Amino acid sequence: MHKILATIAAAFMFIQLVAGNALGADTWVRSERVLFAKGTTSAVIKGRVKGYADVDYLVRAGAGQTITVSLKRSNLSNYFNVLPPGSKDVAMYAGQTGEDFTGMLPTDGDYRIHVYLVRAAARRNESSNYTLTVSVTGKALAPLPSSKDAVIPGTPFHAATKITCVPYIEKFRGKKQQECEAFVIRRGFDGTATVEIPQKDSVLRRILFVKGKPVASDSPYPVTFTRRDDLTIVIFDTDERYEIPDALIFGG
Repeated sequence: MHKILATIAAAFMFIQLVAGNALGADTWVRSERVLFAKGTTSAVIKGRVKGYADVDYLVRAGAGQTITVSLKRSNLSNYFNVLPPGSKDVAMYAGQTGEDFTGMLPTDGDYRIHVYLVRAAARRNESSNYTLTVSVTGKALAPLPSSKDAVIPGTPFHAATKITCVPYIEKFRGKKQQECEAFVIRRGFDGTATVEIPQKDSVLRRILFVKGKPVASDSPYPVTFTRRDDLTIVIFDTDERYEIPDALIFGG
């Protein structure tokens, strides 16, 4: 899988994170929780990275909220990635352009901001002093309680179904469309929901629908879609695609 992913854009680069454990021979990652002061929606964090000693900042946020991350650094080889909840290595934003990131969030959980030096600078044991600014704004879209929409026992999901898809990993292997399992957390009866599609190699794809339209995801590519009968066909880049039936997100 690593050979495949090494050939794609930097947004998909594998960064091999395990908080608090050695990564390879030299890389270590420590984790810190980002807490906002009462009545505020942002935090300013000053830190330092050196060599392979990376830092993860965990930010708790909900579906429908917007996260903004900016980084000022003394070393231009210092960047950050943003990873969705549960992702070990696939980023929804890989910051090697040096730009700030703003995006709507597709699901609930801990988003991970990984601050690091690029490999060449880390190998030279360079360092960087940085100021990281993180904000989370907007109201989270709460899941419907089980009293209003029954959940699958032992899970947060309200329903599951099989869909036609071309998954994230498979598109790089030249595979054609196949069948995927899709789960939904409904956040209203108006087509507001998070659809979660598990894939191989522990990869997930989460797509947020608001009033029946996909508006956000954990892909670094923009969400585009078309309609066919009772299906919303969600497309990322040129090949990754998912055919989501209305019944899954609206219920009924």
